[in-house]
Amino acid sequence: MLLEIRSDSPQRTEKIGWQLGKGLTGGEVIALFGQLGAGKTVFAKGLARGLGVAEQVTSPTFTLLKEYQGRLPLYHIDAYRLSSAEEAELCGLAEYFWQGGVVVVEWPQNIWELIPETALEVTISQLPEARKLSFRGGANWSKIGELIGG
Repeated sequence: MLLEIRSDSPQRTEKIGWQLGKGLTGGEVIALFGQLGAGKTVFAKGLARGLGVAEQVTSPTFTLLKEYQGRLPLYHIDAYRLSSAEEAELCGLAEYFWQGGVVVVEWPQNIWELIPETALEVTISQLPEARKLSFRGGANWSKIGELIGG
């Protein structure tokens, strides 16, 4: 585990995403884990704001993918309705991991075989009065604390 942060509100969760988004340079993949309602899309909204996306970010559950343009392209994938990596490949989602933008994947466990090994794993756990955001990634994420002020 690289870092754990407690968030007492959706606004704080969004701010953590915003802080991370400000420091991204392109080519990053962020895998968001958590139960329904944990705050994955709230985190993604903040990340988009940090990338300079002006458009309203919403969950792509029914479309699988939403693309946004900020200082870097943001590809927001929701794999909740997918049953396998093969299904994601048939939908053309695999190509987005290598286009140089930032890819955020909700429900990455459904397409795990497609997720690059260099991905940052963010797990949002529900606590009685808060959320816990746990960050885990390889050496390329060793300065995550500096990026999000953790």
